[in-house]
Amino acid sequence: MINVIVDTLGAERGERVCIEGAVTALGKYDDLGIIFVGRENSTKEILKDLEYDEKRVRFINAEDEIGCGDKPTDAIRYRKESSMYKAIELIKADESINALVTAGSSGAILAGATLKIGRIKGVRRPAFCPLLPTMKRGVVGVCDSGANVECDSLQLAQFALMGSLYIQKAYGVEKPKVALLNVGTEEEKGDELRKETYKKLKETAEINFVGNMESRDLLKGDYDLVVCDGFSGNVLIKSTEGACLEMLKMLKSIMTKNLKNKLGALLLKKDVMEIKDFMDYNNYPGAVILGCKKTVVKSHGSSKSVTMFKSIELAYKIEKAGLNASIAEKTSETLAAE
Repeated sequence: MINVIVDTLGAERGERVCIEGAVTALGKYDDLGIIFVGRENSTKEILKDLEYDEKRVRFINAEDEIGCGDKPTDAIRYRKESSMYKAIELIKADESINALVTAGSSGAILAGATLKIGRIKGVRRPAFCPLLPTMKRGVVGVCDSGANVECDSLQLAQFALMGSLYIQKAYGVEKPKVALLNVGTEEEKGDELRKETYKKLKETAEINFVGNMESRDLLKGDYDLVVCDGFSGNVLIKSTEGACLEMLKMLKSIMTKNLKNKLGALLLKKDVMEIKDFMDYNNYPGAVILGCKKTVVKSHGSSKSVTMFKSIELAYKIEKAGLNASIAEKTSETLAAE
């Protein structure tokens, strides 16, 4: 049985999306168990309208909610009645619990994962690895995307190794193509950190390193994983998502501009909706925190129920594939922290 904690508090759309997503996952996987951590009475009230296997569900009551405005480290240390605090303490103490999924504060879950759950031995720092859709109908991971603003070459090489194993285990890509985010594709481009990292990635046989990547090529589909420091990765992710959303708004504006355009849009409606669904990040799971002793997935703050389902499904698949054990083994063999 794969047991997953679902933090029902912290999502912008409320508790229902977390609970409905979990129920969908229960319906798909017979060997999945869910531990709801949140306001128990409210959770049970929502569950009254849903069909699920009660034998595979548990409840931990937590009335307090950590918000995005709370200082992450203080919240994790002192907000002991919050759902996230209780979820982290529970997964840390109970070996039978495999994973935790939350749509709450990114800073707080990262602090909790790092300070309380702890790192895999040999891993310098855990990292966020979200996914984006590509023009070839696949996905590309970005590691790191905000956990570590400043990095050294060993950390970046570890991100590449952990991210490669993640894409391989969760998505079945045999030899994920790894690129280093840089200001040019030539080997000599970039600052000393990028040059040093390039050399490390090139020399590490376990990483299928294909060279530098410029940010404009992120969604082309030529890469499975992009490695970068958390500052650059966060800017890359948000600027890409923002550009895609604005382009969709522009497309909608053009297609509803006049009668001629509306008639054309009607003929293309199915295709346009496919593009919209494909580019909607709510149809993809959240970011896994790679390098943590237990599986932790941070779903989008504005998650819908389908997003929470995808995030829970991702946690389930990661555990079934034994990702953390593989990271521990491969890191100790090739890129262990000194």
